[in-house]
Amino acid sequence: MLPEGSRVRTRDDHARVGTAGRRTRSGPLVVHSLWTTSGDPPRAGFVVGRRVGKAVVRNRVRRRLREQVRQRLDRLPAGTMVVVRALPDAATASSDRLGHALDEAFERAGRIPLPPGRGGHGGRSAGPAVGSPR
Repeated sequence: MLPEGSRVRTRDDHARVGTAGRRTRSGPLVVHSLWTTSGDPPRAGFVVGRRVGKAVVRNRVRRRLREQVRQRLDRLPAGTMVVVRALPDAATASSDRLGHALDEAFERAGRIPLPPGRGGHGGRSAGPAVGSPR
């Protein structure tokens, strides 16, 4: 479970990250990320729609995503908000696959480098972070 201060909870925050943030697709996930200058701890939210499956499947996917993000949250810079949206393929993806997709999406969004041994683009980011000076 994510600590309460580490959650994107309100509809307004979800909408702000979704519209103003950077969108990155990686495998069965779409990750929306927004960097702010607030200095608040990184926060994460989740969207798992009905196309993923019935309630039991959606809740299982959400629990697995929460755990994968919780393990990576301390590597995100302060002021970062992410919303992870599960696509239908997330229902059959393993936890390891979801974690790998998160690593790739965070790295492409310029948020965190891939952990050692995960491949990627040699630590290069996809460009400046949203809200950062060029």
